[in-house]
Amino acid sequence: MTRNEKLHEECGVFGIISTKPTAVVPLTASALLALQHRGQESAGIATFVDGTLKTKKGMGLVTDVFSSDYLEFVANAKIAVGHVRYSTTGSCNLENAQPIETVHSKVSLALAHNGNLTNSAQIRRELIQSGMVLHTTNDTEIVNILIVKNMIETGDLESAIVGAMNFIEGAFSIVIATKDKLIAVRDRNGFRPLCMGRLGDSIMFASETCALDALGAEFVRDVAPGEVVSVDLKGNVSSRMLERASKSGLCSFEFIYFARPDSVIDGISVYEARVNMGRALYRQRPTEADYVCGVPDSGMQAAYGYSMESGIPMAPAFVKNKYVGRSFILPDQVKRENAVDVKLNPIKATVEGKRLIIIDDSIVRATTSTRTIKMLRRAGAKEVHMRISAPPFRYECFFGVDIDRRDKLVANKYDVDGICKLIGADSLEYLSLDNLKAISPSTSFCTGCFTGDYPAPVTPTLKNSFDDGISN
Repeated sequence: MTRNEKLHEECGVFGIISTKPTAVVPLTASALLALQHRGQESAGIATFVDGTLKTKKGMGLVTDVFSSDYLEFVANAKIAVGHVRYSTTGSCNLENAQPIETVHSKVSLALAHNGNLTNSAQIRRELIQSGMVLHTTNDTEIVNILIVKNMIETGDLESAIVGAMNFIEGAFSIVIATKDKLIAVRDRNGFRPLCMGRLGDSIMFASETCALDALGAEFVRDVAPGEVVSVDLKGNVSSRMLERASKSGLCSFEFIYFARPDSVIDGISVYEARVNMGRALYRQRPTEADYVCGVPDSGMQAAYGYSMESGIPMAPAFVKNKYVGRSFILPDQVKRENAVDVKLNPIKATVEGKRLIIIDDSIVRATTSTRTIKMLRRAGAKEVHMRISAPPFRYECFFGVDIDRRDKLVANKYDVDGICKLIGADSLEYLSLDNLKAISPSTSFCTGCFTGDYPAPVTPTLKNSFDDGISN
């Protein structure tokens, strides 16, 4: 798997069910557009047409995959699930695109998954040893197989799903469609967000509230950690809980970077959280400057908070070329690094002769920060003070965030002063762990990538695979 300086999260999911035939597939496509920031490698939608499972998947963006002809063909269905993907496990190819569909005499289902299973390698080995043939290399197919196996034994869909989810470990927000039900599941620690909404006769589930807003839907509630919510074609809603459910693992990086700023996750406004991170950064280390500048797009809200707290005016330091493809999919490190120069160009009128506070969300290997500061120096910046709205990354993530091997993380090679010198900044400050937690004192965030203290067990085998640079 190719990694780059920016972090990426596995995917976004959406599911919808209606009591009568309606435009559930076009609505799903619109919701996936709103969730496009969560994954741009592939997109897929699965629905049932006259009781038969129909799936459309493709590589690329939502607008590349779904044509108007396709949306018109499935315009009047009752159930659909959709997915946008960035891979942390499994190769980047169409075979691993989701939703993953399973057609069996006991049940036909389509499943879309956001997260990372920590015991998937063990389950995969056991399934293969039992004679199962697996067609993909991602976690999601494993979940499908477990559900079908349980369905054969129990004959009850909800019981089969609960049994499968009690067996798997790690992070998973999942939506499952059958011909007559839509089921949403959130892992017992609540690592990944999942919310429920309503639009007329339709009930829906989405990775973020921004997808509900895009459809004009009403936010109903968040799916609780460890909750399995089932909705049938009559609009009946039922709920069951997984074993060992505990609200202890909401990913802090959802608020630092992943989620859209207009989303609200577990009652916390992403926008307000990022603004408060910027305020805290100023309080940690007040610094005189002419302008506060956010690195597009991830540093903008924190920069606004820093500006409000400090009284230093905010100004744009860069123009971002929105037509440039993502740098991490380019074939080698040199091209990826050069893509930074193509994506961002300093605004000389803002930068020249000025003292700048530059706000970004993270420093992973320091290559991007180094090139960013060099660009500002070339444009005539007098001083460049780097502020990061997250603590230093020192550990891997086992729950769906694409963080590099521990020995590749710059914070494990240098102290803060050493990193500051490496990237060429006049000063460097990271958000403290206490101030990160303070964005919602009542919420227990997962901060394992900063502290090595994970809210769910991580097996020695999995740790060794990350130390060896292998992604299961």
